[in-house]
Amino acid sequence: MNRVLAAEPIAARGIAWRIHRERVLLAGWGRAILLQIAHPKVARGVAEHSGFATDRWGRLRRLHRTLSAMLALTFGSEAEAAASAARINAIHDRVHGRFDGPDRGPTYSAHDPDLLAWVHATLVESFLLTYRLFVGPVATEEADRYCVEASGIESALGVPPGRLPRTERELHHYLDAMLAGGSIEVTDTARWLSREVISPPAPALVRPALWLAALPAIGLLPPAIRTAYGFPWNDRRARALRVLAAVTRGGLPLAPPVLRYWAVARRAERRARR
Repeated sequence: MNRVLAAEPIAARGIAWRIHRERVLLAGWGRAILLQIAHPKVARGVAEHSGFATDRWGRLRRLHRTLSAMLALTFGSEAEAAASAARINAIHDRVHGRFDGPDRGPTYSAHDPDLLAWVHATLVESFLLTYRLFVGPVATEEADRYCVEASGIESALGVPPGRLPRTERELHHYLDAMLAGGSIEVTDTARWLSREVISPPAPALVRPALWLAALPAIGLLPPAIRTAYGFPWNDRRARALRVLAAVTRGGLPLAPPVLRYWAVARRAERRARR
């Protein structure tokens, strides 16, 4: 199941442009995925219809698809945005099934508006958290505009109009209600998938980088979800996350645009200036 944040290119220099252009936003991807698969139907869909945990490069392919779609829908032309939305829907067409055998248990579908809303909301919140932690402040009115811009995906994915949150307050209210309502449960399937998010097989040389990437993925989770996954968290890890964030915030203004921003975002900025 693969979700993104807008149905058509967002107005030049909108808040989504400012947020999505940052490469460091990748630090929020793991947290979003862990929240998404905490919904049992999302976890089952990923496990049964994706090579995320079974293919050698499944995790990276999923990340590449999600990132490419987000960037196309934010910075691309109308044709590029429409093509990206069509690819998402084509993937969703194949993702459906039933729990506990062919004749028993609830069904799931990637076109289910409830699942689309959940995955959308986890991405929006994770990106806002990540930007605020690693880049800089986002005022409440800016976060509200971001929610409005992000909700443009509704018509393209068949989500009922008005279903996705339009303000940060609505976003938090929805997420809190979902977490308290009993539909979110970290299953064994989710725990199995989570290993590919937090500690995928990797050469020893890159394991320190994976440890750093796991800090925001785990540390920014709601505590109850983190506990349900069984992820360790303590004061030492919390301090490490604060230091990582402070170093990143201090270093980003010194980084050249070619390193800090996605290439497609830089091209879009040049077109907007012209």
